[in-house]
Amino acid sequence: MIEDSIEPIQMDAAALLEGAENYTADNIKVLKGLDGVRKRPGMYLQGGTGIDGFHQLLSEIIDNAIDEGQAGYADTVTVIIRNDESVTVTDNGRGFPVDAMASEGGRPAVEVTFTDLHAGGKFDDGAYKVSGGLHGVGAKVVNALSVFLRVEIKKGKDLYRIGFESGELTEPLHIIGKNTDGRNGSSISFKPDPAVFKDIEPHWDYSRIRRRLRELAYLMGGLKIVLVNEREGHQKTEVFQERGGVAAYARSLVGDDKLLYEAPILIKGMFEGVAVEIGLIHSTSYTPNLLAYANMITNRDGGTHMTGFRTAYTRVFNKYLKDKNILKQNAIEPQGDDWLEGLNVVVSVKINDPQFESNAKVKLLNPEVQLAVNRVVSEKLLEFLEETPKVGKAICEKAADAARARDAARKAKDLVRRQNPLENDDLPGKLADCQSDDPAESELLLVEGNSAGGTAKGARDRKFQAVLPLRGKVLNVEKAAIGQILKNAEIRSMIAAIGAGVQGTGDNQHFDLTNIRYHRIVIMTDADVDGSHIAVLLMTFFYRFMRPIIEAGYLYIAQPPLYRLTVGRKSEYIFNEAVLQSKLLELGDRSNIQIQRYKGLGEMNAEQLWETTLDPATRTMLHVTIEDALDANEVFKDLMGQDVAPRRAFIEENAVFAQIDV
Repeated sequence: MIEDSIEPIQMDAAALLEGAENYTADNIKVLKGLDGVRKRPGMYLQGGTGIDGFHQLLSEIIDNAIDEGQAGYADTVTVIIRNDESVTVTDNGRGFPVDAMASEGGRPAVEVTFTDLHAGGKFDDGAYKVSGGLHGVGAKVVNALSVFLRVEIKKGKDLYRIGFESGELTEPLHIIGKNTDGRNGSSISFKPDPAVFKDIEPHWDYSRIRRRLRELAYLMGGLKIVLVNEREGHQKTEVFQERGGVAAYARSLVGDDKLLYEAPILIKGMFEGVAVEIGLIHSTSYTPNLLAYANMITNRDGGTHMTGFRTAYTRVFNKYLKDKNILKQNAIEPQGDDWLEGLNVVVSVKINDPQFESNAKVKLLNPEVQLAVNRVVSEKLLEFLEETPKVGKAICEKAADAARARDAARKAKDLVRRQNPLENDDLPGKLADCQSDDPAESELLLVEGNSAGGTAKGARDRKFQAVLPLRGKVLNVEKAAIGQILKNAEIRSMIAAIGAGVQGTGDNQHFDLTNIRYHRIVIMTDADVDGSHIAVLLMTFFYRFMRPIIEAGYLYIAQPPLYRLTVGRKSEYIFNEAVLQSKLLELGDRSNIQIQRYKGLGEMNAEQLWETTLDPATRTMLHVTIEDALDANEVFKDLMGQDVAPRRAFIEENAVFAQIDV
């Protein structure tokens, strides 16, 4: 009997009775106003209280300003980074409502907007036909998690101001002057609370903000966006106004790659209330860039708009290929992924009531959007191809080349397997594999050098941790041809150990995530400049040729300690310079302090490496994700590509943050 195998749960009746009697109204806590946001900020910030959540605060305010542009009321948005790390976001839209709300005890509408959760103007289509805000949550979260937040409103003839501290009203709405220029608008200034973001350095990343604003400028196609950096030593002003819209955006994704044809293709239309705008262009490279947006919000996992595009795009070109008799007799017919090779596309839709998979908005779910995109692409793309047959022929010939390469690769693979059935299945000899054959519990440690690899092999838990030492610096795949990449011994070792294949060879079917041997792949390099460089080289490889691993959440970066601080007989590990300096200030001038700086993993013994870096119960790892495809694509091109100028500019901009031993 099944019941015989279930052990009864032992309960102490007296204890249960006492616990029940003690569970009273005093145990129920009611968090007033925005207290819940400050108590559990991770519930409201998709990036938690880390650097992503920190920047999400600014994104929420920017999105509200952009919504005024989408509604047609604002033509300029300005973002100013102040010297004290506060920020100001200004738009020349309608300005927040300042009149009293009878339903809220006569409080001004702007006060309610910034203090009452789920209060806002985006619950129906009265104030905003489309928007990217969090429907009454975003502005309140920013207010709750900021040391201060001030709103200045130009409305009619007057200039108003209202102020808050940690979400609490400290400066009621009042008139501070006259609206001299006669334009309405809003200006929001705030500074995130360091007590909330205590685990990070509360510092705005200029390049990150710049990329998002540039992205929005493309998507808005004409809106003027100004970014001002007032911080000492980094003062600059940039203006973004991309009148080319999503077509210019698609062209920017190509970078320095060679174009298949001269100008990007713009597909634009409306179907049953869904506005569709798509820009696309092909390069001669292999890797596609497919970006999807709904109401200006990045949907990194695509959704119904991307599905609609891919379905219509493939169907249109298959029909065009046959109708124009472009394919030679007995040639291999292109399949779905063949048509995407070298494609750079931006799919943007605007919809009244977007439905997303989660609060992170990574995937659009509206079924009507798929139909709308499908219909618009089918109609407009066919019209374009009839008018520009040379472009249509070039795209078809590229897809046919991809199909031939895919077939040739398959035949070569089959031939190798017939000649030596063991060759493709051999794991690299230097791989110290784990005992488990369950990918869900297994992890692969990519370790820099044989010395650190030896320490890692001695420190690991053999049951679930595999170690693959990598010799020297891995090839920079951003600058290399695919043939050179696949001949590199270290890269071939990684491909063999991981077991899922590789993308970007003209045959996307060579990569199959279901064959992966580890669900955690951990980049583990030394905590010095060379180690950081190797980590970037490895991330470049994974992004370009094993991107599904990142998208599935399987890639991590180990965080070994930088220091071991010993006071008397007591030691602790320190993971960054700021924490070390803070500890030293606390300890004061003491003679029994010893500081050991770990420049390499090989300097630790096995026990130290286990307890600091490998033990799942105590270690800290960075989870590598792709929050913004444009951001990631441009970073890899700038830092790892052929052009020196963007790399030099990045170094000059960020050198102040580097920690280099001298």
